[in-house]
Amino acid sequence: MFLNCHSFHSLRYGTLKIKELVAQAKCSGAKNLVLTDINTVTAIYDFKKECENEGIKPLAGMEIRKENRLLYIAIAKEFSGIGEVNKMITAHNCDGEVLSETAPGFKKVFIIYPIDNIPSILKENEFIGIREEDLSLLVRPEFHKLIPKMVILHPITFSTKKEYNLHRILRAIDNNTILSKLTEEDICRKSEYFKPEKDIIKSFQQYPEIIKNTKNILDECTFEFDYKERGSTENKNKKYYKESQEEDIKLLTKLAYEGFKKRYGENETARMRVEKELNVIEELKFSAYFLITWDIVQYSNKMGFMHVGRGSGANSIVSYCLGITDICPLELDLYFERFLNLNRTSPPDFDLDWSWQNRDAILEYVFKLYGKDHVAFCGTNVKFKYKSIFREVGKVFGLPKEELDDLSGSPIENHDRNSVVKLVHEYGKLMEKFPNQRSMHACGILISEEPIYNYSALEMPPKGFPIVQFDMNVAEDIGLEKFDILSQRGLGTINDTVKLIKKTRGIDVDIRDASISKDEKICNEYLSVGKTIGCFYIESPAMRGLLRRLKCDNYKILVAASSIIRPGVAQSGMMREYIFRHNHPNQFEYFHPVFEENLKETYGIMVYQEDVIKIAQYFGGLSHADGDILRRAMSGKERSIQKLNEVKANFFKSCMEEQGHSHELTAEAFRQIESFAGYSFCKAHSASYAVESYQSLYLKVYYPLEFMVSVINNQGGFYRTEVYIHEARMSGAIVQSPCVNTSEFQTILKGKEIYLGFMVLQSLETKIAQIISEERENNGDYKSLEDFIRRIPIGIETIQILIFIGAFRFTGKQKNELLVEARLMLINFKPENRNLMLIEEPVQDYKLPELKREYFEDAFDELEIIGFPVSCSPFDLLETKYRGSVFVKDLLKFHKRQVKMLAYLISRKHVPTKKGAMFFGTWIDVNGDYFDTAHFPDSLKEYDFQGGGCYLLLGTVEVDYHFPTLTIHKMAKMPMIPDPRYAYDEQKRYDAHRLVREDVSMTSRKPYPQAHEIGLPRQKFS
Repeated sequence: MFLNCHSFHSLRYGTLKIKELVAQAKCSGAKNLVLTDINTVTAIYDFKKECENEGIKPLAGMEIRKENRLLYIAIAKEFSGIGEVNKMITAHNCDGEVLSETAPGFKKVFIIYPIDNIPSILKENEFIGIREEDLSLLVRPEFHKLIPKMVILHPITFSTKKEYNLHRILRAIDNNTILSKLTEEDICRKSEYFKPEKDIIKSFQQYPEIIKNTKNILDECTFEFDYKERGSTENKNKKYYKESQEEDIKLLTKLAYEGFKKRYGENETARMRVEKELNVIEELKFSAYFLITWDIVQYSNKMGFMHVGRGSGANSIVSYCLGITDICPLELDLYFERFLNLNRTSPPDFDLDWSWQNRDAILEYVFKLYGKDHVAFCGTNVKFKYKSIFREVGKVFGLPKEELDDLSGSPIENHDRNSVVKLVHEYGKLMEKFPNQRSMHACGILISEEPIYNYSALEMPPKGFPIVQFDMNVAEDIGLEKFDILSQRGLGTINDTVKLIKKTRGIDVDIRDASISKDEKICNEYLSVGKTIGCFYIESPAMRGLLRRLKCDNYKILVAASSIIRPGVAQSGMMREYIFRHNHPNQFEYFHPVFEENLKETYGIMVYQEDVIKIAQYFGGLSHADGDILRRAMSGKERSIQKLNEVKANFFKSCMEEQGHSHELTAEAFRQIESFAGYSFCKAHSASYAVESYQSLYLKVYYPLEFMVSVINNQGGFYRTEVYIHEARMSGAIVQSPCVNTSEFQTILKGKEIYLGFMVLQSLETKIAQIISEERENNGDYKSLEDFIRRIPIGIETIQILIFIGAFRFTGKQKNELLVEARLMLINFKPENRNLMLIEEPVQDYKLPELKREYFEDAFDELEIIGFPVSCSPFDLLETKYRGSVFVKDLLKFHKRQVKMLAYLISRKHVPTKKGAMFFGTWIDVNGDYFDTAHFPDSLKEYDFQGGGCYLLLGTVEVDYHFPTLTIHKMAKMPMIPDPRYAYDEQKRYDAHRLVREDVSMTSRKPYPQAHEIGLPRQKFS
């Protein structure tokens, strides 16, 4: 009897999770249940599974609303009916088609109209829904005559009084209003909860025809759908790249062998690997997946874009030969079975990266090539988050902004305890994990054989590419496998650097040349000392520290480092153990011969996902399928630890009964595997990252100024712009603040001079910034401030920003003088008279008294406008002339000794420990060299950070495998000179000091284990 059920996927309306909805239906005695969420089919596939688990017949449909007004309820007679409704909603969402008051001519859909929207003529498949509380209306002639076309309408939206209140809160949030202003039209009726089905039928016993009509719909409808079967490679993706499987494998084979000749020449080992892979690909019917990916890469190459192919796809020699990836699997002994094996049922995993500047062009190509009916992004549910819950719920209760800020910005324990705040907490907790809106998956694209609206209605988010209404997990369940097309700034930096080198030096750099992007002497020297600021993936303090501890001086160690730094390896303690064994290869024995045979390259330590598969197979005797379950358990995806537990018993049984290992030996091997069940990389993924890291390092080493300009223009990486400007200076650059006659929107390089772009001026409108350089290019340099004002549509506030940053220094006039000139020119000025007034009435040549400026006034202007000084160093702004007793270049000599240093704070990272929070700091000394500090909880209690700036540090130097760290005992922030611009305003003299920045990163991970806690055996296990 329940033809109209809402789950919480009826966004900001329903209150019931799918599991709760079905459980309550079962308790009410329902044998059939129809899910009709508002304008969406997000949950129908999970709903079907849940119903079948509970012995209820699932049916699917949709409630069609326009601007919150119910038009009708659509219930699919069979699965194709869902496609009909989806197609209509997609046209509305994506093409702006207006939803009509009545349903179109659906073929496989029943329609139920509410009593306030009855069309003049009802088609055969159309009915009117009558609620229990509206039965008294049937005595009226205009309704009585329609009884033969009526069905029972008992909508479901909530289950308890508290949930009804929650529904009202959700509706107020959706309408951006307070609870007291909600109208009856905004909310559901108070009767929309489950009642025993027999009670509902009893209420309609005077109208057997209505009961019969309702039962007929429930009996006639079905929701039959083929989920992807376990063990099957069949899916709903585009089946063929050409016209058939045979044509696809023929083309793939041709392309693979053409690429093989280019990559390898006559290498027999490589040829056999290509042949082996092609056989597996054909048997698994994955040819189309490879060819579609190859086609995208071909288009990218044609457009001159740079891409990186990574993920487990980089394990494949076929993908290497096709040019999808640039990693040779033979060189790195990559494990093919991690990528493809006959037990695998889902297509291989290609992660394709493009520059953030080029990704949209790739997406447009894919959407245009396969058509809007067959391509969409995966959706994702954006849930109500901690801060937004308190803000949104507090708002509907009418709390003022100050209280909302306090609620969303402070910990729960600090909240006021008045009655309203208690209600905010109470209902906020109920809303946790509720979906708030649908959004676009970061990278997952679906390309379907049948029209994609057969499976989901599409929506059009602001980014301009359609999305399906379900997430990647549902997509996988129903057999739609995604293609991952991602963007990153590292590739943009590399690409822009190569172009800039061509422009400034006339040199063509083939950055994909393996001889320069994998093994180069000076690059290796930079790697070994962690001189990698700006380089993709290897610039963070933690990574630079790891590179130094490993004395990483070649590509292969860099590949290992790229995975060792991941949380799974570090958290398990294997990172620390790897560092020990790398530095002391003669001070340990292999745990077991299998570990030596399979993990010799990583000193018997599991570093990559493949390592766990190898140990599961060769030590544990597990099948490859079970080994892959262990691999998935490490991937950090949902339910991974549960899967790990499922296979544990099997591992112990196999080890002890079939392999003859003792319980102690088996337990230790599994402990090592289990500790690894977090985020880690497959080796191919690490290798792909390492190639890109090395490419960026090569450019940094040989073309440092071009590289740093490109880093700045791609908006950096781990650090703020100030740090990259510092790096450029350390490489010999002369850094200039923006100038209207030289600068462009982006930062540019002229010889050794770097002119910061207008993009660093946060208060300057992007449009104005672009007009300045365009106008100069079209009509020549600006001759004066007057000439600039005449040519650029600009107001006094913007002119002041440009004057204060020194953008008119070419005039030779002081900033004070320019400010007076600008105000005189623009007083009573109307933009429409710009050219007329300024041409006909030249500005009077005023003789102003000479206004003397203090030396550091420019630095404080820069600090205020762009967040850091350009014309001097932060050290120059200190009151003290002291610069420290010890400098970074000498730290290695002071192991275990106490030193005093003066340093400028770059960044700090919060790390939880058993004794409380600690921080790791990154600093530069007066010579511009980087070093790191450790701040333990005891020290922080008395000597905490006081924001950005320079600090006097007292601590002990600890050298850990070639890497010095200063353990801080005391520190104090050093005062800056008063702001000379406000010599006569005591209150403002220290305002700018608060603008000095620091980068703070927080983590909630558990503390990394100490050496004595790792317990990894360094002797052969007996």
